[in-house]
Amino acid sequence: MTATTTLASTLVPKDFKSDLKPIWCPGCGDFGVLQAIYRALAAIGRPAHEIAFISGIGCSSRIPGYTTAYGFNSVHGRALPIAQGLKLARPELLVLAAGGDGDGFSIGGGHVPHAVRRNDDLTYIVMDNQTYGLTKGQLSPTSLKGMRTVTSGYGSLENPVNPLLYVLAYGAPFVAQGTPADMPGLATMIEEAIRFPGFAFVNVQSPCVTYGTADQQLKNHKATMKRLEDLGHDPSSRLQALDRAQSYGEALLTGVFYRDPTPPPTLGALVRERQQQLMGSAAPRERILELFVQS
Repeated sequence: MTATTTLASTLVPKDFKSDLKPIWCPGCGDFGVLQAIYRALAAIGRPAHEIAFISGIGCSSRIPGYTTAYGFNSVHGRALPIAQGLKLARPELLVLAAGGDGDGFSIGGGHVPHAVRRNDDLTYIVMDNQTYGLTKGQLSPTSLKGMRTVTSGYGSLENPVNPLLYVLAYGAPFVAQGTPADMPGLATMIEEAIRFPGFAFVNVQSPCVTYGTADQQLKNHKATMKRLEDLGHDPSSRLQALDRAQSYGEALLTGVFYRDPTPPPTLGALVRERQQQLMGSAAPRERILELFVQS
């Protein structure tokens, strides 16, 4: 048994907890998401030095600093391209990306479809609170129509972005939704997403206690949430997933919406395959400068 295997067999959630104390508002849903991540990482069994956590900007993007994994807090909306680059450069690392609905579906929205189509083996966790909490409660991409915020004083006139339909329509091979109101379920969901061999998206309905509405809080989540497995949902059917995802904003459905039964190859696997194909015709390393100068 190797040292890594020995270590992994004894990992517990607190092994992934850093010395930094979270500074979220008391009652913030992100506390629960963080605990679920600790549990999921312990269940995976990879030591912290084999994990990298990338985030954008926002309340939820503080998460990497609260773990013992390698962390990188990027600029607003840029968690995914950095996570993709890291996974290509260091394919042996377990790579996670995190951010909020504003970070992921506003300024970072253009990166999501490309992360999906490239299918890098990474997990993207979005803490969806339907508001810009860090900057004092402005309207966000997922704010429901009619929601009053400091930038929509008479109620929003816009339909919200539906994160589930968004990634499903682009072809994401793994799509799930959870809530901190169901901690065991959320931890299991994140673990399953990490284990999935490809791009995995987890949308977490994470309430903002300061700027969110009453029906968005954990107490209401517990009372109204419905587990997809209890509804007889088939996660291998993209059509069923698309149909059920349309309930976003009207009903809180939790669980795995879609899991590709035959996961496509990841970008990293395709890159390594191409490298092997080209190795035979590649010029010797010591001749590269010579050939460059001649050209």
